[in-house]
Amino acid sequence: MGCRDCPRLSDFLDLVRQTHPDYHARPVPAFGDTKARLLIVGLAPGMHGANRTGRPFTGDHAGILLYKTLHNFGFASHAGTADPHDGLQLRGCRITNAVKCLPPDNKPEIAEIKRCNRYLSREIADAAPRAILVLGAIAHAAVLRAFGLRPSAYRFAHRAVHSLPGSPISPREIRLFDSYHCSRYNTQTKRLTNVMFEAVFQDIERYLAEIK
Repeated sequence: MGCRDCPRLSDFLDLVRQTHPDYHARPVPAFGDTKARLLIVGLAPGMHGANRTGRPFTGDHAGILLYKTLHNFGFASHAGTADPHDGLQLRGCRITNAVKCLPPDNKPEIAEIKRCNRYLSREIADAAPRAILVLGAIAHAAVLRAFGLRPSAYRFAHRAVHSLPGSPISPREIRLFDSYHCSRYNTQTKRLTNVMFEAVFQDIERYLAEIK
């Protein structure tokens, strides 16, 4: 992916490649099964996480809880490490971000989220998931935009579940699961605990078992 449609993000990545020549510092592609029953959507690559490693949620604090939980629920071959060459494999799961490039201060602008949405739409269509887990309100809104739906009709709340109707990118109904983002801030302040995060995965597990 060599997109340069967002000048602010492209210029920032040019600078990052100068200061950190060993970093990936490019749009970060999705990771996991190409055909996945579960698609996980985060916000954007972190400076020293996916922006460094080139693998979503690898190398930063958020990935610790995410990959550990995926392993506990059978979606990952192990709990993952900060090394993208650790042999980690996802089973029936794929991970991506609403914005593929590192944004300054970890804050993408609305126009950048909208511009990147075509890639998210394509990923949803290609993966053909039955469930989507969004990590945070921005990812929630981005997925709804990809479906052509209004966020106000499907309000974000931790552990909320929404049924998304069939659309051009997914002819089947998809179940959307909301979770607070597994960021360092959210986990350290206990806004999101391990128990809370696992409860969301228990909901997903039950749903996927029901539609086998």
